[in-house]
Amino acid sequence: MSLNTFGHLFRVTTWGESHGPALGATIDGCPPGVDISEDMIQHWLDKRKPGQNKYTTQRREADQVKILSGVFEGKTTGTPVQLMIENTDQRSKDYGDIIDKFRPGHADITYWQKYGIRDYRGGGRSSARETAARVAAGGLARQAIKMLAPSVEITGFMCQMGPHKIHRGNMDFNQIEQNPFWAPDTQAAQDWAIYLDGLRKSGSSVGAVIEVVASGVPAGLGAPIYGKLDTDLAAAMMSINAVKGVEIGDGMAAAELTGEANADEISMGPDGPEYSSNHAGGILGGLSTGQDLVVRFAVKPTSSILTTRKTINKSGENTEIVTKGRHDPCVGIRAVPVGEAMMACVILDHLLLHRGQIGENQGKIGV
Repeated sequence: MSLNTFGHLFRVTTWGESHGPALGATIDGCPPGVDISEDMIQHWLDKRKPGQNKYTTQRREADQVKILSGVFEGKTTGTPVQLMIENTDQRSKDYGDIIDKFRPGHADITYWQKYGIRDYRGGGRSSARETAARVAAGGLARQAIKMLAPSVEITGFMCQMGPHKIHRGNMDFNQIEQNPFWAPDTQAAQDWAIYLDGLRKSGSSVGAVIEVVASGVPAGLGAPIYGKLDTDLAAAMMSINAVKGVEIGDGMAAAELTGEANADEISMGPDGPEYSSNHAGGILGGLSTGQDLVVRFAVKPTSSILTTRKTINKSGENTEIVTKGRHDPCVGIRAVPVGEAMMACVILDHLLLHRGQIGENQGKIGV
């Protein structure tokens, strides 16, 4: 069992490899009657596709999505939705030198140890190319959320590249789509361009931190203990290729706070409870508070670099390797729409779970 499916009620199974004929997603549990079209999904895929600027891999993929089932006359039918994206610009010959060698920092060695076979062409299933299927599924999830909870808005951005962070005082969400780094800070984007250009020309790479914020999320989503909303969000983000850390709210920084500083004080406002801060990232006891959901995840540097690295081959012999081909100098750039998609899938899944068990929230305040 390779566990290629995630979700409880809104269930997404991704399939395909980086250099295979196609990849995609099979989605079960989507409510019927959701307005959807290929163009709606394509809007999100276009944000993730490679080759859009010099700071991403120069592989040229249209990432054109096709809906094969589960939609009739522009609406979901309640049956499985099959989404397919054809691969059109594979260059498998670029990987001929690593048939028997394991790239340091990559999944080559662990895939071989587990399965005894691996698709060396671009990493096969371990390639970040797999995330295109998640973005397609996230596009459908967003449309379903519009129907069930139209107040929800999901926004992702890069908040750190290597050691260089955005300045929170300069944040402007309107700037996110105005630069190639999805940065809400114009000055940071300019600084990152110079920094990454140097790394790109040297054949190296660097990591990044992505933040995803969901506003307008109803209170009460999630379940105590094993079905916590933050549990599923953390698992969803950690499952993204190259992610090595996930935080909810203040995350690791919460360990530095006192109880007084960490507590998000509550008062009664005209429309219900209001919080003085959001250290908890919009989740208490595994349940959403109605505040913004705030998730951050760290993406490691791309393992495929032009610098010679020590490794071994299948025979156990020491050797060296240089990875050729087309790779992202900062794969975190294209992880922004992926993080948004995973947030959408988890929120929709929990909206459906909540509707199935509770319907409308039971606990009333100020009544």
